[in-house]
Amino acid sequence: MAMAEGQLKIIDGTALSAQQKKDLLNRLARIEGQLRGVQKLIALAAQPSDVDAVAQQMAAARKALDRSFVQLLTGAIQTQSANASDVDEARASAAHLAAMLDRFA
Repeated sequence: MAMAEGQLKIIDGTALSAQQKKDLLNRLARIEGQLRGVQKLIALAAQPSDVDAVAQQMAAARKALDRSFVQLLTGAIQTQSANASDVDEARASAAHLAAMLDRFA
C-alpha cells in the first residue's frame, strides 16, 4: 500500500467508502496502541497479579479487533449493496459477505 505523509494512502474503490476505510484504519491504529501496551505489560510483569492485567488487556484488544471485523463487514455490505448495478449483483455480494462471516467469525 502506498504511504502518504506517514499514513496509508486511501484509494477509491467499490469495496468500502473512503470514510469507512478511514474509520477502520483509525480503529486499527487504536488496537495497535493497545497491543503495544500489552507488550509493555508482559515485559514488566513481575507478580501473579500482573498476569491478570495482561489477560484483561488482551481480552479488550481481542474484543476491539472483533468489533473492527464487524465494522468491516457492515461497511462492505452497505457500500457494495449501494454500488451494485442490479439486484442479482447485490444478492451475490451479500452471499459472498455472508460466507465470509460464516468462515471467519
